[in-house]
Amino acid sequence: MIIPGSEYLNKILHAAAQSLLIPDILALLFFLVLAFLELGAFVAEVRRRKAVRAVHLEELFHDIKNISPWQMINLQQIIDRCSLSPRQKELLSNLLARTNLSIEDKKLLARDILDQEEFHAKKVLAKTDLLAKLGPTIGLLGTIIPLGPGLVALGQGDVQGLSEAMTIAFDATVVGVAAGAIGALISLFRHRWYEKELNTMELLLEAIVGGECHAFPEVEEKTPVIRRNQPHGRGAQSD
Repeated sequence: MIIPGSEYLNKILHAAAQSLLIPDILALLFFLVLAFLELGAFVAEVRRRKAVRAVHLEELFHDIKNISPWQMINLQQIIDRCSLSPRQKELLSNLLARTNLSIEDKKLLARDILDQEEFHAKKVLAKTDLLAKLGPTIGLLGTIIPLGPGLVALGQGDVQGLSEAMTIAFDATVVGVAAGAIGALISLFRHRWYEKELNTMELLLEAIVGGECHAFPEVEEKTPVIRRNQPHGRGAQSD
């Protein structure tokens, strides 16, 4: 049964669906360019990380002799040799050099440094996470939209119109999946890197804030200064 007036609604729906094809193609091209830009940045980041030998904090603590009691020069040596970026080392060194601040003030600055680093990591990861999530979705949308005109062309015996519609559909699928795969692969490595860096910074900030006046081997019950999983924010002080 044909509902009176439904043909007008079908025409409006068809026009709305087909009008999304051009924005979808533009979005796919944007995602493809963004994927290659992020891939280039990722390759450069990999080369930078390979140039720096990965050193565990346990090795650094073991290599530096006479670290009891803690001294600024000992901590500075550990900061200089740890596997962090120059920007992160500068943040730690600046906090270590602030000898005129109280312990409570240093705790606040330490929490602020961790919050800034976490925000920076999320900002960098947002692009590739967006590619991984939206790339295949936009590609699927670009696959489905041309199928309507393609089926119409098939019913009318227009083989050329069908082939053009199918070409657009498959191209959209390939571009969307490729952009999503690149974004997912980059995000996988960056999540591991940044989580490890945040853990390293957390430990070093604990040493800077709470380890200057105590010998690390002699502390039996050391209360962590930086807590990353407190409800009121990253790096809150435990009670």
